[in-house]
Amino acid sequence: MPLPQPHHLSPALLAHPDALLVVREPTAPPKPAPGQPGTATDYVQATPEIFVAVVADGSRVSEGGAGWRVLAFNGHVDLGTGIRTSLAQIVAEEIDVPMARLDMVLGHTNAAPNQGPTIASASIQISAVPLRRAAAQAREHLMQLAAERWNLPRDALRVRDGVVRPRSNDDPRQLDYGELLAGQHIRLTLAPPDQPVRLKPASDYRIVGQGVARVDIPAKATGELSFVHDVRVPGMRHGRVIRPPHPGRDAGDFIGHCLIDVDQDSVAHLPGNVQVVAQGDFIGVVADREEQAIAAMRTLKVRWKPVPPAPQLDDLAAAIRTNPSKARPLIEDGDVDAVCAQAATHLRRTYVWPYQMHASIGPSCAVADFCDGRLTVWTGTQNPHMLRTDLDRLLKLGEGQIELIRLEAAGCYGRNCADDVCADAALLSRAVGAPVRVQLTREQEHQWEPKGTGQLMDVGAAIDAQGELLAYDFAVRYPSNDAPLLALLLTGAIPGEPRTLEMGDRTAAPPYRYANRRVVCHDMPPIVRSSWLRGVSALPNSFAHDCMIDELAEAAGADPVDYRLRNLDDARAVALIDATAKHAGWQPRTPGSRGKPDGDGVLHGRGVAYARYVHSKFPGFGAAWAAWVIDLSVDAATGRLRVQRIVVGQDTGMVINPDGVRHQIHGNVVQTLSRCLLEKVDFDQAGVSSREWGGYPIIGFKDLPAIDVLQMPRQDEPPMGAGESASVPGPAAIANALFDATGRRFYEAPFTPEAVRAALAG
Repeated sequence: MPLPQPHHLSPALLAHPDALLVVREPTAPPKPAPGQPGTATDYVQATPEIFVAVVADGSRVSEGGAGWRVLAFNGHVDLGTGIRTSLAQIVAEEIDVPMARLDMVLGHTNAAPNQGPTIASASIQISAVPLRRAAAQAREHLMQLAAERWNLPRDALRVRDGVVRPRSNDDPRQLDYGELLAGQHIRLTLAPPDQPVRLKPASDYRIVGQGVARVDIPAKATGELSFVHDVRVPGMRHGRVIRPPHPGRDAGDFIGHCLIDVDQDSVAHLPGNVQVVAQGDFIGVVADREEQAIAAMRTLKVRWKPVPPAPQLDDLAAAIRTNPSKARPLIEDGDVDAVCAQAATHLRRTYVWPYQMHASIGPSCAVADFCDGRLTVWTGTQNPHMLRTDLDRLLKLGEGQIELIRLEAAGCYGRNCADDVCADAALLSRAVGAPVRVQLTREQEHQWEPKGTGQLMDVGAAIDAQGELLAYDFAVRYPSNDAPLLALLLTGAIPGEPRTLEMGDRTAAPPYRYANRRVVCHDMPPIVRSSWLRGVSALPNSFAHDCMIDELAEAAGADPVDYRLRNLDDARAVALIDATAKHAGWQPRTPGSRGKPDGDGVLHGRGVAYARYVHSKFPGFGAAWAAWVIDLSVDAATGRLRVQRIVVGQDTGMVINPDGVRHQIHGNVVQTLSRCLLEKVDFDQAGVSSREWGGYPIIGFKDLPAIDVLQMPRQDEPPMGAGESASVPGPAAIANALFDATGRRFYEAPFTPEAVRAALAG
């Protein structure tokens, strides 16, 4: 497969003589809200942004068949989650064409519209909306062209698979989309959100709601170009980078000021025309072959200044609690203190979530080509347009001179090193005057990727003598920001002064009915280099919420499922939890071992948890609803936990592709199990000390349980984001099942054998 050339695609469509385009006039993207991630830019591209194009003789602009084709463009990217397929289903359904006649173009900065980074489970829920409306506009205009040609009312026509016919079976006339467009270049302006567009009713869907095969799998299965790691361009050389001696730390006066000198002669004897590039604390080597660049990276002699010791993170709760912060009240209902003082039961708990990695299986990679004042980057980023702005801040080229071509990478679930390695490649390519491919080492990826941050939740809750919920007091501390490009920091383009983001508030409001509530978010800068990871702050916040409701149910002498159901006002949440519990065969008031092992020394327990992932700036908005019921066993002697079965129920609203949603849920469950049972970043005096898989183990296939997925499709409701929702209830479900098995409550992840043994010991 040849390399994609999106910069040719847009001009070809804008000049195509037989085409219908639905476009948005170019404007500067909205500025990030205060305290929210993103990079501000005033750049406005010179040409319209294309959302949908219907072209006659589509072979001129895309692969696959002559006659006519449809192309659809979305600014988000497929991180291995299958949204390329789901977005294609939405467009194909709305414009009524076979999937085989549709090409999806995702994330290319010179072809796809700027719709922000691919985060917050927003691709189907939010960024697909204008795409669907654009497809409907195109369909309706084509129908109107046929109506005018035949002198019939539009409603006297029907369309199927891109062929328009009269509704009367006695009228044999028909025209396909290509015939309708012959000799015409039509541009429609994308209708604004408040303008009605004639959308197809869900009752007429034939593609949406069906388990369509993933469109990306064939090329991956046959070894065609699918991943950025596979990119090769003429004249390409190979680069490696040497990072400074403060792994995983990107804030402080020493950032960008650590280098003493580089001994370029130390690699002069090596083969491969080795070149050394140094700018501030950024150091890289370039050679003709990859193994030559690796040898140069290992051989190059570099002297660094001593750096201050890293923060002590052995006691993570103390480190987060003492990190400077600013309290931001979110909710203040009633008199929490007075009610708690008089309550029959008042519990106060602290929950701790560890630093964790994205732990992408493949280290990040990029290819950059700086030529004649223009930069082209083949990238695995989740933030193409935002990264373009950052590369302009680094190289001062002008955003119009920078093109990012997005290919899939090893997955990230947030901010790994995919953006950093693009900047590395860009600096090296500009320095040596040739295309340069840079791939990080495993050690560099582990140490320097922005970590999913540690988090601290202080929770108080009160009930009366009858077990009714009275009050909830919740405070969260989340030390993180958006991890600026390492190259910007290391070259001194920006100072090492972290800005504080307001991202600890995701799902900070408890889902249950407390008459008195106080919710506070303590915004604070990062302690080490950190950013968002799947579930962001919502996953640890829900860990606290749903462990507490489980403990309150126990104090009230109530069944955990029944207690949740009677304290929820959200009808969809009630329906989901009830259906999930029934599907799992939940038996009310049937406790597990509670610390009393059976004859072979094994403890058994069952746990339940529920959450709706509420994201973006508080109060935010919700993605899918999810609930877990989990069955596990614990070896009382070793503390080893084994999960037997998981039932995950999810209400995703309209389901575009049930197979795709099921795959998403499976991925969420596997990663959440790994995060809850194994994953925790270690630190030493220099910084991150978890450098390889031995120091940061992840779950293996042999430890995966049966995963039973219950979907609750609501095809008349809007589609909800499914990329993260199923992760969010997981930690609480596991902790609650551990209580049922051991009789001990768990307030800190991961739930390793050592942690379980310590709890059992008392």
